[in-house]
Amino acid sequence: MTGTAEPRLAFASHRTGLTAAEAARLLEERGPIEPPASSRSYGSIVRANTLTIFNAILLGLGVITLAFGNWRDALFLSILVANTGIGIIQETRAKKALDRLAALVSPHATVIRDGQPLETHAYELVPGDLVSAQAGDQIVADGTLVESGGVRLDESILTGESRSTARAPGEELRSGSFVVEGSCLYEVTAVGPDSYAERLAGQAREFRHPRSPLERAMNRLLLILVGVMVPLGVILGYALYERETPRREAVETSVAAVSALVPEGLILLMSLTYAVAALRMARRGALAQQLNAIESLASVQVICLDKTGTLTEGTLRLVEAVATPDASQASLESALGHYAASSPGRNATLEAIADAFPAPASVAVAGIPFSSARRWSALRLGGEAHVLGAPELFELGELGERARREQAAGRRVLALGRTDAVLDRIAEDAGPGSGLPGTVTPLGIAILAERLRPHARETVAFFCAEGVELKVISGDAPETVAAIAADAGIPINGPPLDGDGLPADPAELRRVALEATVIGRISPENKRRFVEALRDAGRYVAMIGDGVNDVPALKAARLAIAQGGGTQMAKSVADVVLVNGEFGAVPPMVAEGRKLLRNLQRVTKLFVTKSSFAAVLVLTIGIAPTTYPLLPRHLTLAASLTVGIPAFFLALAPSDGTWRSAGFLRDVTRFALPAGTAAALGLVSSYLFAYEVLNLPRIEARTVAVTVMVIVGLYFILVLEASGRARAAAVGGLCALLFALHWLVLAFAGSRDFFELASPNAAIVLCSLGGAALAISGLWLTDDRFALHLLRSQPRSDARVP
Repeated sequence: MTGTAEPRLAFASHRTGLTAAEAARLLEERGPIEPPASSRSYGSIVRANTLTIFNAILLGLGVITLAFGNWRDALFLSILVANTGIGIIQETRAKKALDRLAALVSPHATVIRDGQPLETHAYELVPGDLVSAQAGDQIVADGTLVESGGVRLDESILTGESRSTARAPGEELRSGSFVVEGSCLYEVTAVGPDSYAERLAGQAREFRHPRSPLERAMNRLLLILVGVMVPLGVILGYALYERETPRREAVETSVAAVSALVPEGLILLMSLTYAVAALRMARRGALAQQLNAIESLASVQVICLDKTGTLTEGTLRLVEAVATPDASQASLESALGHYAASSPGRNATLEAIADAFPAPASVAVAGIPFSSARRWSALRLGGEAHVLGAPELFELGELGERARREQAAGRRVLALGRTDAVLDRIAEDAGPGSGLPGTVTPLGIAILAERLRPHARETVAFFCAEGVELKVISGDAPETVAAIAADAGIPINGPPLDGDGLPADPAELRRVALEATVIGRISPENKRRFVEALRDAGRYVAMIGDGVNDVPALKAARLAIAQGGGTQMAKSVADVVLVNGEFGAVPPMVAEGRKLLRNLQRVTKLFVTKSSFAAVLVLTIGIAPTTYPLLPRHLTLAASLTVGIPAFFLALAPSDGTWRSAGFLRDVTRFALPAGTAAALGLVSSYLFAYEVLNLPRIEARTVAVTVMVIVGLYFILVLEASGRARAAAVGGLCALLFALHWLVLAFAGSRDFFELASPNAAIVLCSLGGAALAISGLWLTDDRFALHLLRSQPRSDARVP
């Protein structure tokens, strides 16, 4: 094949592959293969929303209530069903959006059929197909190597071995590996479930991505709540047994106490929050391949990024070709054109040269593929061999000064030379760090230009305003990288560094990584070391890249972001794939992640406050001989108005402030324990005063207790949102509406009868206000630190997202 067909073969070959008719017949005989799932299955979504320990506890309490108590006290079962249904529906919507987006970035293959290259989905291949692959491509099916153009594979996903491996014709290739250098043709032997990677995946279906700090904190919190629930339930049960409480009253008291301890919507809310965040990211053209990525986006402190394709557009244009004094301009342009047209693996640089100097393609007699570690490639076309690489590797004389000036101005510069080396004899020795092959006679330089992406400056400004550090690490010359970074608005700390000069000592490397902003001529291995140094220094690091040379750094980062137009290898290891390839899509995702997780932290405080309130209630009045102040239906009403309904609104609404996963449990308990204790003491005091001192009927005393719980619960919502300027007024309106709903329940006879509440009178109103005032003032008078915690304003709001 000669090289300008679309899609273009990575390897020139005379082979014709299967015919379209043969492939269609084999495909029909084999049957369709479902592509691998890009998100949780529908069954997994249903199980995750139904089969939880808290759902089991509430279901058990509901059955007991229906069997031995009043059916109206099982009202919480309807809330349980509604919550579960909402969670399933929202996660299903998110799954459909993610699956559609995943199809856009799923592995493709260039297959040869009827002698022509054809782009197809990996799962449409059949045994016998000839597949062409080049640097960055995934080996999408098991096969036998037919022809090799210096191909080297990364098989770390399959074997755990990080070093690339050379393969020779006749050797077996396994799906799941990646081409890191060179190009090849291989004949497919197994596809889909029959392939090695699929069999390996089948054995590891139960593997889960390591849990994030927030997930681990949530799990600890839920275990603590279960641990508290069991002894409290035992204590309450023993107290009821000793008092010989009638069965119906015992059921009412036990169900009311234990169900209040259960944070029934917290697990649902967390999964729902992640699902909605993933759905909103999908609408912005970003595929979250790990739900942990939502938290990582919110927590990122440092972003390392490649220059080309991230700050600048992926396409290049040739500005000028300048010959050396000993070479003619025509010979330079002809050599550049033939080299670009005949190269087995054409990248953006070679495409720009080929567009500028059209030339017929030739079959390379020998060659050494480009490697970012080597910084050069070589081809022998007929009787001449040429080398194309970084200009500082060549003896350019006065032309070298021109190359340095162009690099300082932000241009990409390559040098071309003629070599006397016999490339096929040294190809196996041309590993990372190899010098130029043989004696090289420079012919000239090619100067290429890049343009900043449209929203690059606004994106950089957003991250600077958010306090997120940006570090540019690129294989281009340090001066070129620094010029582009400065143009994009990235603050430059000190002179740009050369990646070859990074210190070997880990401590010194950490110091350099923290101080440096721009590093050029950096190898893939040093990119990885640089990211690891930042990570070891305690920074939460994100890496944005699109090429094979970025993969080691992507693997080392806490958050890996790949460009949608990048290599399959980069996309396969990424936590987030920017399907549209826009760097400007990252700030809205960061803002979205911070908003949703900030909201989740706030509503978690509401759920845990309810649980601590229930625990104190059991320890104070639950074990006393006095009638329990709340029925299960009372708790369903009050908890819905103060926790359940507002939590769904607040979890998904706009918000401002900062987010941090560190200290999550400490922050939640610092609010919830004193708040829950104060609310319980205010309720018990007002209930006992009404019931024992004023001798109000039990139904009126319980009305006081429910009203105190509603007032104090809504007050806690106002406290949590007091410093959130983005929605303080809206939250105040929501709280007023919820209190009005409570008052409507008391106003109508039908709802009063259902909930066994009394119509408000002066005694009920005064006792309710007194109990609420006691709870609220108790927070301020007994714990100054908690009062300051409530008063403290959130730090500055999120910067405007471009």
